[in-house]
Amino acid sequence: MPYIAAKDGTSLHVKDMGKGRPVVLIHGWPLTGDMWEFQTLALVEAGYRVVTYDRRGFGQSGHPINCYDYNTLADDLSAILEELDLWDATLVGFSMGGGEVARYLSRYGRARISKAVLLASVVPFLLKTADNPDGVDISVFDGIKQEIRQDRFGFLQGFISSFYGISMLHHPVSQGVLDWSFTLASMASPMATLDCVDAWGTTDFRPDLQSFTLPTLIIHGSADTAVPAALTGRKAAAQIPGSTYIEYEGAPHGLFATHPERVNEDLLRFLAH
Repeated sequence: MPYIAAKDGTSLHVKDMGKGRPVVLIHGWPLTGDMWEFQTLALVEAGYRVVTYDRRGFGQSGHPINCYDYNTLADDLSAILEELDLWDATLVGFSMGGGEVARYLSRYGRARISKAVLLASVVPFLLKTADNPDGVDISVFDGIKQEIRQDRFGFLQGFISSFYGISMLHHPVSQGVLDWSFTLASMASPMATLDCVDAWGTTDFRPDLQSFTLPTLIIHGSADTAVPAALTGRKAAAQIPGSTYIEYEGAPHGLFATHPERVNEDLLRFLAH
């Protein structure tokens, strides 16, 4: 079943692999469900059923011109869980995908969900406001959107380089991974690429945190410049009772590819208990 219809009819491209307790992997912006290659292999080999999907507007899913708010995105996740009849599932959200985890739990509860993982996630709130004074100024998100409008592909090349912490002296992933990531990101519609900046950049998930009444693992890199740990991972850990927080020293945003063995080990250990 490669496609599942969202509630508004948008086609969602889904991959359903392996057998066992289900783990749903929710990708980050501006990639696709295929970003989880390193984790999918490890999870399937460990005896889990792995479900990945392309968010609407990205990859091989339908590319509507609007409807990229988190309520709609959480409804898409719900449609997939219902169509595949998934129960006792673990939701794993990377970066923007952490928002789907938070909003799904607040909209639909935890009946189908046993555990949650926030990996370099945008939760709880990135935007600078009066009651979030250490957040990111709106001008930063406006600048990102302006760059996307001017030259989306040029922007993506630069963004992906910083995404993985590339520098003159530090090259934690191969050129192949960079090229692959650029290809995945290029598949997105320009409208979705733009609109999702507003979604992940300005959505306040602080009210959603009270819905995390289940075992929760939070992993973040200390060198994450895209979604700084001080604004997100550490705050989420402080506000989700009983959560487990692990910070990878020196890890950038794209730690699923720069530190895949460690991510897989931590994820499998969390799933097993």
